[in-house]
Amino acid sequence: MNERQRARRPGGRSARVSAQVHQAVTDLISERGYGNFTVGEVAARAGVADSSIYRRWGSLETLLTDVALTRLNAQSPMPDTGSLAGDLRTYAAQVAREITGPDGPAVLHLAVALSSSGQQGAEAGADLRAERTRQLQSMLDRARDRGEHAPDTFDVLDHILAPMYIRVLFGMELTPNYVDGLVDRML
Repeated sequence: MNERQRARRPGGRSARVSAQVHQAVTDLISERGYGNFTVGEVAARAGVADSSIYRRWGSLETLLTDVALTRLNAQSPMPDTGSLAGDLRTYAAQVAREITGPDGPAVLHLAVALSSSGQQGAEAGADLRAERTRQLQSMLDRARDRGEHAPDTFDVLDHILAPMYIRVLFGMELTPNYVDGLVDRML
């Protein structure tokens, strides 16, 4: 096996280093906020050399974009409960767990900061919206195939996901009853 193949092996050293660097970034954002740390501080926190970060990501901005997209686009199976209401409730609860977990608020703050930080940030925001839209579209298409009336993906973004994101960004509570209420109101 050559070096390039070894670097791409899932679960290998490359994956471990990536996870350590991502966690270091998330921890530093939680502690200091966006823009208040350097690649050197990320490297020290992750236990890797600065050169490893520059070689893999090229810049702090690219690394931050990768962290935000990776964490917010974490692939979980799309729910298939047999009904649109059940799928939306399950999906909303899943997203709520993601964004209220230990790293959720920091990653949301990072995504917001990146989205206003030039061309690369705008691309990161577009990538995030495209992935969330793709996830939702598959669920909504399945509901339509069952003969259910399904809303537009942007309705789900506007009426379910956006209010949850806003609550987390502003430190407000996100309860299961609130999340279910968002789904109820949209349906």
